[in-house]
Amino acid sequence: MVKRYILTVVLIYVVCTVLDFVIHNLLLASVYRETAALWRPMIEMKLGLMQAVTIVSALVFAGIYAWMVARKTLRRGLLYGLLFGVGAGFSMGFGTYSFMDIPLTLAGTWFLGTVIETCVAGLIAGAILREPAEPA
Repeated sequence: MVKRYILTVVLIYVVCTVLDFVIHNLLLASVYRETAALWRPMIEMKLGLMQAVTIVSALVFAGIYAWMVARKTLRRGLLYGLLFGVGAGFSMGFGTYSFMDIPLTLAGTWFLGTVIETCVAGLIAGAILREPAEPA
């Protein structure tokens, strides 16, 4: 189980890093340029800390699924990812929108991006950590 957990964490980290690149560097690049006054200059961004955040998030996400979900299936992994994503994404995107002057499209994209990432992460967890089929 430990080897499968580690594999799950690594895959979630890699996939989320790629999706983050697509979301933030491609889809949202123009929005970030338009709101540049809100963000640190690129030279001051804490990219190492952001990588640590992604690793810890992958560890916790996979850990909750591995040790708290009784029956592990692909379907349950997807549902876990969806619920996790709606909760985290809504609070991240629209919670930030409620007190920070960001465009609604940014909040919505953060929300949807989080839901997509956690659904994919849930599928990864469900596929790798699923219980072996019982013999007939």
